[in-house]
Amino acid sequence: MKRNIVGWLIMLPTLILFSFYVWEPLIESIILSFFNAQGMRLKEFVGLANYKFIFNHPDFKSAFLNTFSYTFWSLIIGFLVPIIMAILINELIRFKGFSRVSLYLPSVIPGLAVALMWTFIYKPSETGLLNIILGKFGISPQPWLTNPKWTIPLIVIMMTWRSAGATMLIYLAGLQNINPELYEASVIDGANILHRIRYITIPQIYNLARSLLVLQIIAVFQVLYEPLVMTNGGPNNASLSLMQLMYRYAFERFDYPKAASVSVFIGLMLVLITVLYNTFVKEKDM
Repeated sequence: MKRNIVGWLIMLPTLILFSFYVWEPLIESIILSFFNAQGMRLKEFVGLANYKFIFNHPDFKSAFLNTFSYTFWSLIIGFLVPIIMAILINELIRFKGFSRVSLYLPSVIPGLAVALMWTFIYKPSETGLLNIILGKFGISPQPWLTNPKWTIPLIVIMMTWRSAGATMLIYLAGLQNINPELYEASVIDGANILHRIRYITIPQIYNLARSLLVLQIIAVFQVLYEPLVMTNGGPNNASLSLMQLMYRYAFERFDYPKAASVSVFIGLMLVLITVLYNTFVKEKDM
């Protein structure tokens, strides 16, 4: 009993801070989403009226579909990149430390600076970096971010460039925990590098990869400042995300109850995704 009291006393500051910064805003947002308000002051209980408004607004459909599009493209473009980078670095004999630091460097650059830098790279005029390079090969300037079909994949490429290095380090740590005797035995049996990756590396990092997969989905589902800075949700809402829709309600229209409704919806979607993932993993592990 005495040991439990000491443990709770040690955790008490953390629990207070967690409750104040996480649970209290969460509960306040849920309450706010059911009211009309003047600023942050509650005025009148309106039930589900705020939810009906945002669901029937045309911006919501675009933001909802775009958010899933961000998630889809992040899995297509960004999920395998850090795994491949980690495997390649793990196989290196020389320059392993230099390669590791070089690939991690984009992760230490502030996200806003990265978004601005890639906005210049994707600039649709002849002064954009990509168009300058294409011009050297006689290719005419491309619209890049102003083309609705390319906007989200191009933003996801930027996000992958910035975050893949940090994720790679996690995979690299997992790879270095693999028993080297497994590789030595496979070499004796005549396995080449592709066989080692298929029969040793991938099975050994499978659990790590599926955990990072769900974390990536949750992170990309909350994409905000990248489309906000690079396209402001355009062209014609082609890159508008749910988080940016919430930002518009809160800081452009100052309609906090509807912003709270969007945030509660995002939270419920993330809970649903997590429950589905855990159910799928539990069934597969049985």
